[in-house]
Amino acid sequence: MSESWDVVVVGGGNAGFCAAQSAREQGARVLLLEKAPREWAGGNSYFTAGAMRTVHNGLEDVADLVEPFDTRRTDLDPYRAADFLGDLRRVTGDRCDPALADILVGQSRSAMSWLKGLGLRFELMFHRQAYEVGGRFRFWGGLAVGTVGGGKGMIADHLAAAGRRGITVRFGAHVTDLLTTQGEVHGVVLSGGERIEATSVVLTSGGFEANAAMRAAYLGPGWDLALVRGTPYNTGDGIRMAIAAGAQPYGHYSGCHSVAWDAGARTTGDRELTNQLTRGGYPFGIVVNADGERFVDEGADFRNYTYAKYGAEILAQPGSRAVQVFDAKVAPLLRPEEYAAPGVTKVESDTLDGLAKELGIDEARFRRTVEDFNGAVTGERFNPTVKDGKRAEGITPVKSNWAQPLDTPPFTAFPVTCGITFTFGGLRIDDRCAVLDTAGRRVPGLFAAGELVGGLFYFNYPGGSGLTAGAVFGRRAGRAAA
Repeated sequence: MSESWDVVVVGGGNAGFCAAQSAREQGARVLLLEKAPREWAGGNSYFTAGAMRTVHNGLEDVADLVEPFDTRRTDLDPYRAADFLGDLRRVTGDRCDPALADILVGQSRSAMSWLKGLGLRFELMFHRQAYEVGGRFRFWGGLAVGTVGGGKGMIADHLAAAGRRGITVRFGAHVTDLLTTQGEVHGVVLSGGERIEATSVVLTSGGFEANAAMRAAYLGPGWDLALVRGTPYNTGDGIRMAIAAGAQPYGHYSGCHSVAWDAGARTTGDRELTNQLTRGGYPFGIVVNADGERFVDEGADFRNYTYAKYGAEILAQPGSRAVQVFDAKVAPLLRPEEYAAPGVTKVESDTLDGLAKELGIDEARFRRTVEDFNGAVTGERFNPTVKDGKRAEGITPVKSNWAQPLDTPPFTAFPVTCGITFTFGGLRIDDRCAVLDTAGRRVPGLFAAGELVGGLFYFNYPGGSGLTAGAVFGRRAGRAAA
């Protein structure tokens, strides 16, 4: 026997809950199906820091959105639509789908207000996106707003909101196929053979980052060795089912969001530490590989614009490992949640040789790398809130900003590897979030949102854009599906 609903949403992360809420607002009877058990609720969204990039007009504009804060000591420049779109185009090499990019940017602020109306709570991210300079907190990198409690808080709020709105959520419901008749989608099939009929289906089940075979096939050799930052349940099911039903693959299938991740982390996400295993302080130190050599420009841009691509750089190094190295001068700038959390993999020494020995790196080579770097530092005053132009020149690679000699013990090193967050390739959708087939026509009854949508991100992404995209396109998909 099968049951019937107006809208079935497949995938219980931020995009899925947004789609379910939006469909429910239109009066639809909504069922949300989540592959994972209840104790793994939230998909990848649970593992995020909760940052959401949005257009705004400065402090006064965001004050109505976030929890109360001290406006007298806070500096937050407006972040206009042109800024957001410019950042998105710049970091993706101008390959982002223009229509999707315009929708994401143009509806980012209204989506935040809509989420607040559902019961989600927001705050200014003083702990992640601001530094105190001259007695004032200055935000940087185009990113300021996040959910209270990070991803954990976001999912708790989403679950509560779904309960209030009468949305049925089923955990442990593994969707394996779409029900189709003459090309039209009219429901789903679960792993046990159960059939669920629906007028429309919205796929929000994430990418294929937790599928080692698909990573190696699409991202390339070695990617099967990457650690997974988030849920182990994002194995590409939604993409596979949709393509089997005629959907068009779209986007950067050989690209992904990947970061510097604690080298001692487990193979998939840690429900307790979640995002605390990220190591995002590298702009203020140097990063060396197992041979003791630098290989990236640590200060190329604010962390928000480089962290999602540097995981791939680490994976390409010997042993797929690297080490972030800092001295005592910059230690106060390292986020305690990332660098002082329980279980952090680190090495500390009063000498560079001692540090290298503990790390198993050739001492002379490491010492030469640091000495060459220290001798190349130029520029004026160090300022973490702006791209200060304080460079290390005449070496390869250069360091473009925030370069300071490593000369103040104790020295601390944090071994890191590649942690993959989500994949960039997925399905092609139109402006209503309807899935398109290989001829560019809508697949009747099928919609998509979230990380399985392709075409928005290439090579890299601006920090905080993923959750915003999930909200914007989830909201649109749910409305269209209903």
